[in-house]
Amino acid sequence: MATGETMTTQPRERILRSATALLAEGGRDAVSTRAVSAAAGVQAQTIYRHFGDMQGLLDEVARRGYASYLAAKQAQEEDGDPVAQLRNGWDMHVAFGLADPALYRLLYTEPRPGRQFAVTGDAQQVLLGIVERVARAGRLRTGVEPAATMIHSAGMGVTLTLIAAQADGRLSHYEGLSENVREAVLDSVLAPAADDDVVARPGTGSHSAAVHAVALKSLMRDGVRSLTSGERTLLGEWLDRITAEDRAETDASTAASGGSDAGTPEPGTGSTRRP
Repeated sequence: MATGETMTTQPRERILRSATALLAEGGRDAVSTRAVSAAAGVQAQTIYRHFGDMQGLLDEVARRGYASYLAAKQAQEEDGDPVAQLRNGWDMHVAFGLADPALYRLLYTEPRPGRQFAVTGDAQQVLLGIVERVARAGRLRTGVEPAATMIHSAGMGVTLTLIAAQADGRLSHYEGLSENVREAVLDSVLAPAADDDVVARPGTGSHSAAVHAVALKSLMRDGVRSLTSGERTLLGEWLDRITAEDRAETDASTAASGGSDAGTPEPGTGSTRRP
């Protein structure tokens, strides 16, 4: 039931605050029309008038809760080191999930066939933009979209694992997991910088065909006026084939040598080399 203090707030704001509190305390199932109405001191019709339906209310709760995290991701300078931004973005994502697990689950595990929350789509565009800049810097050895998908999927899996561990009081058992998985994923999509003092695996050096093919395709997104639309499409297909062939040769070489980076520790058991 709403208190005298909350009744002085406008109904829309009371509804949002109540829904946010219910979500944090009991998860998605706790945010029912009856519960929100009672907590905010309003009739169900008031919720529908302001938000259309309960999904509209949840969309607004998600947008508000995600706003500061998204703003921080968008604030990263475009002229900064894109690889460092990938690491920072990963860490921000995990920290956001641990700080607000109920909202994170709502955003990333709520079944919504054919739909996603608009704010998560915005965050995905930020990630794609950073990966695009990595490609233009000659540091990406796979396609932009596949790399972004790998990074996002792995980051989400790690975050959900740590959220579950945090709820069970076992978070300390997973120390180092996030960093180790992050570095393993980045190592699979990044080529070493030209001045890195490391021994590159076959096909992963800064001068490999795949790295240059990915970089060129990324630069083509700005438009190449001297080529027709059909020529750009054909060139894009050729570049994709070069990337795929180079990656296949790399995987074959790695398998023949008995696996890559044999000294790399298992996630959660130590630190890894940064590419």
